[in-house]
Amino acid sequence: MKIEDYGFVGNMRTCALIGRNGSMDWLCMPRFDSNACMAALLGEEGNGCWQIAPAAAEPRISRAYRQDTLILETTFETETGVVRLIDCMPPHTAHREVVRIVEGVRGSVEMRMRLILRLDYGRTVPWVWKDAEGLNVVAGPDAFVLRSTVPTHGEDLSTVADFTVREGERVNFVLTWYPSHESPPPAIDAGRALEHCELYWREWCARCTYTGEWREAVMRSLLTLKALTYAPTGGIVAAATTSLPEQIGGVRNWDYRYCWLRDATFTLYSLMEAGYTEEAKAWSGWLLRAVAGDPSQLQIMYGAAGERGLPEFELKHLAGYEDSRPVRIGNAAAEQFQLDVHGEIMDAMHLARRVGIRTGANSWHLQRHLVNFVEQHWQDPDEGIWEVRGPRQHFTHSKVMAWVAVDRAVKAIEEFNLEGDLERWRALRQEIHDDVCTHGYHPARGAFTQAYGSEQLDASLLMIPLVGFLPATDPRVAGTVQAIRRELVFGGLVYRYHPTESVTVDGLPPGEGAFLPCSFWLVDCLHLMGQPDEARSLFNRLLGMRNDLGLLAEEYDPRHRRLVGNFPQAFSHVGLINSAQNLSPEVLGPAEARSSP
Repeated sequence: MKIEDYGFVGNMRTCALIGRNGSMDWLCMPRFDSNACMAALLGEEGNGCWQIAPAAAEPRISRAYRQDTLILETTFETETGVVRLIDCMPPHTAHREVVRIVEGVRGSVEMRMRLILRLDYGRTVPWVWKDAEGLNVVAGPDAFVLRSTVPTHGEDLSTVADFTVREGERVNFVLTWYPSHESPPPAIDAGRALEHCELYWREWCARCTYTGEWREAVMRSLLTLKALTYAPTGGIVAAATTSLPEQIGGVRNWDYRYCWLRDATFTLYSLMEAGYTEEAKAWSGWLLRAVAGDPSQLQIMYGAAGERGLPEFELKHLAGYEDSRPVRIGNAAAEQFQLDVHGEIMDAMHLARRVGIRTGANSWHLQRHLVNFVEQHWQDPDEGIWEVRGPRQHFTHSKVMAWVAVDRAVKAIEEFNLEGDLERWRALRQEIHDDVCTHGYHPARGAFTQAYGSEQLDASLLMIPLVGFLPATDPRVAGTVQAIRRELVFGGLVYRYHPTESVTVDGLPPGEGAFLPCSFWLVDCLHLMGQPDEARSLFNRLLGMRNDLGLLAEEYDPRHRRLVGNFPQAFSHVGLINSAQNLSPEVLGPAEARSSP
């Protein structure tokens, strides 16, 4: 099944991916980054899945989310009738529940349910028994109870149910996770849980301040970002999955179920711009807890609750998505030095102040330490925004974002009368700016280049006008945008850097899709450069990359016309939201365009 054939439901603690065929092929309990109990997405059905579908072969299938909700409805039409499968994960419940309701629409349809729970990423066959609570499943620290309104039975180490649904009837299934040392939690009413779930999401959507022409696309993206938030702490994970490949059959398969400071700040920016300030407050608290301590020990990513240890290892027993190995758990990039993160944090916190969020004295204390760290280390090489696994370099984008960190600190003093060494920071800001313009710009190429002394281009340089380092009208910016369009655009989409020369950049075999946020950055640059028609044309093309549910992965393969990379990806949806806001004249004026931090 293609990546775009999956839908996504979640409860701001964890999430599930459900295919067009009604099969839940990815589920981690109780958190986004917990061990999967359904891992067919990265292997085979024997690694765990839960399918509910008509017994008849090849029904006609359509699906959609209920408007302004994260409730997924899949409609199956057979020769004998029509049924609707309703999937949701109720938010803010005491335990973790997956609710699946089969609703008869017309006629009668023979259905089959098959549940295969395999703990520890598909390796462990659990102990299963029935009692008055329902079907009980236990293995190690994890326990589940399946409650249903139709009888189930065991078959080949799976649980199945065969039943018929007629017009107006409903059959309910509720799967609940709980710690195995506790007693099973009380049963919930599936219908009432569905109603509460719908009410919660619609009330949240009603707070959105975006009123432009792309409201449906923006709202779906905002819902996705909200669903990737870990509600207990305010942390925001980058994606729902691990190891979905950036190229089918390739090795660029990473675990994105963690909180990247960069991705989280981009996400925070989009939420604040759409009127969601509560999320900003929660994230600010998460940030202070996660990075507490010596600023020199700041990591680029953390666990959902702020965990620092994210050791990377491979799961040899999983074949990988479409045989794309290895399957990785954890992420060694957590140990990298990426200078740009400091700028993104400073920019997000500056916006928070501008929209009226009181971040408190501790927040400014942290930010001052971050600026002092930048002052001491901005001249050091780093691994950069793309987390290269080759040697550290003096990446131009990293230096630009070091400038952003200092610039926002200066603005904090000038605009909000916060305490700091204004004159020293102004001088530092100018020193970094001069250094970038001298060493990051290649006069012969007429463009900024990926790293000091390099001739290669990099799509991250599109951020130069978006963060205010230079205006879009500057000839050096125009030359950079033109060069990127000439050399890094393939199939109409922007690649991070040249796709066949990447081994010299990141130490990995070449081959990946077009990184979708880069194309959204180009939309924003074209808009700022006074080319609205070209900007809208590219934006509409990018909207066409979404699947039928409005979801985006990390990348897109123009050659095979399919999504690749982890899914759904927060970074891609952030780009969509920001570009829609920039292109909406009723939301922003032409001179007020803005993008990610």
